[in-house]
This record gives sequence, C-alpha cells and structure tokens, in this order.
Amino acid sequence: MSASAQCNIVFFGECMVEISGSPLTKKYGGDTLNTALYLSRLTQHTDLSVHYATGLGRDELSQNMMNSWQLEGIQTHLVERIANKLPGLYMVETDGAGERHFHYWRNDAAVKYYFQFDGLNKFEIALIDNRVDAVYISGISIAILNDASRERLLKAINLFSNQGGKVIFDNNYRPQLWTTEQAQHWYAKFLPFVDIALITEDDDLLVWGNFESVQQRCLRLGCQEIVIKRGCEPCKLVHAKEGIIEESYVSAIPVPNVVDTCAAGDSFAAGYLAAHFNGESAREAADLGHRLASTVIQYSGAIIPVSAMNHLIKK
Repeated sequence: MSASAQCNIVFFGECMVEISGSPLTKKYGGDTLNTALYLSRLTQHTDLSVHYATGLGRDELSQNMMNSWQLEGIQTHLVERIANKLPGLYMVETDGAGERHFHYWRNDAAVKYYFQFDGLNKFEIALIDNRVDAVYISGISIAILNDASRERLLKAINLFSNQGGKVIFDNNYRPQLWTTEQAQHWYAKFLPFVDIALITEDDDLLVWGNFESVQQRCLRLGCQEIVIKRGCEPCKLVHAKEGIIEESYVSAIPVPNVVDTCAAGDSFAAGYLAAHFNGESAREAADLGHRLASTVIQYSGAIIPVSAMNHLIKK
C-alpha cells in the first residue's frame, strides 16, 4: 500500500500526562501516541492520514492533549470523551547514572472505559465500516483493558482483517500491567490477524522465554512480515510469501553519546511505517527506522523537537 493514494491509519492506545524534570514540567506520552506523532511528522507531505483513538476525560487537561495532537497533524475524531474520568499520569525520575524510573497513576484512566459503552465505539465503527486502511495496536493497548474490552477489540480487529485491512502490532510489554501468562494468552489471540509484527526481542524474551524463537512463533501464528528490533544490534527482517521465507539484517546506526533511549522502539516503528506506506522496500523502511531512532535517543524525552528530524522528512 502506497501513500501516493489516500491512506488512513488509526492507532489505538493510551497517552498519559508525563511529569518530569527539575523543576517539574508537564508533557504527554505513550507508546502508540509516540509512534503516531513521529509517523505524522514524517508523512506530513504525503496523502497518509494518521488518526488516534483513545479515551479521554471532558476536562481541560484532556482537551489540551487533543489540541497538541492536532497541531502535530493527528486526526482526533475517534477519541471518546468520557465523563468523570481523567487521563493516566506518570512521573519520571532519573538517577545519578542516567537511568529513568517510572511511577504510574493510571488504574482509573479514561481509556480503560473505551470499550465499555453499550453500543459500538468510534474505533469499532471505523474498522467495521472500512473507514481506515490500517490499524496499529501494541501490547500496552491490549494490557490496559479488561478481558471483556479485549474481546471487543479482538472482534473488531478480526472483522477488519477479514475485510482486507492491514493490522500492525508492536509487542511492547509492561510487567506492571499484567502477567506473562496473560500476555502470552492475548498475544496468541491477536497475532493470527497481524500483517506486520514489530517485535522487540527483549520484550519477547520476557513474555515467552527462549523455548521458541520470535521468528518461529510469529510464522506459526500466521504473520507474514516480521521486524525483530534488537536495540543497537542489526534488526532482523523476515518475510513469508508462498511458503518461501526470506531473512535479512539491517544495521543500526551507532550513536556515541546516547542521552535517553525513551521512545527508541516507538520512533523506529514510525520510520519503518513511513517508508512502508510510501512503497519502499523493507530494507529501506528499516533503515529509516534506524535513522529516526538514532536521532531520537540523542535528545531527552520521548518527543524531540521537529527541527531535529527535518533531515528525515521528505518534502
């Protein structure tokens, strides 16, 4: 699918309020939102339209979040505003060695109620009615929901996939949200509908152990395009077509002075997808992913200034 024709991709997930620094500053962040934002920046001069679906409150803070996404070119009409609920919040503390530690307040976040309406929500309607061409979810997108909501998300993804929609999945795993057994159960349910699997090798090992390789598992469950993210090591690309398995590696870009690895994987995913939807090869997509990630980790925080990535934006 090429962005030379009008193409719509919707991300579902959670964006939270980030409190960090000294003095404390307020920002917004979340894995799927980070990827959506970087993808929107990279494709601002194409016909790819980036949409974000989540649950927010009806408060001023939630409105400010939406306003900030809209300024980045992200479409927000799939956001559900939920009365008497607020966005989740997290605080970042950095120790003397530069390691970041997170503290979360998200147990009653508005997004947890996104699939608890009696009728279909905006995301479900968009998928079932083929109003979008691709959908992106992560392990965190699934983990933040209760089981009934996960089943509704799975049903919508199933219908969307069967109608020819493209499903993209990033396996981001957070042990604070659920157990490895829960993650295994639900990942195995979603992966058969996934067209592009963006798998962080370290997270996969936490969830599944080393009994079976990422490649073996994803192929067994039906994935045709697998991107195995391996930090500063070359990423591995696996393509399955008509029973033929093709494998290749694309080297990461060395960064002598890493400032903050936050959103490295999220930005890699954005670079990969930007090239993918522009009709470029998987190797070219992985290269753009590496180039963006290597830029992002040279700045503090998940979202870097747009001026720092101008060299990657095609005019």
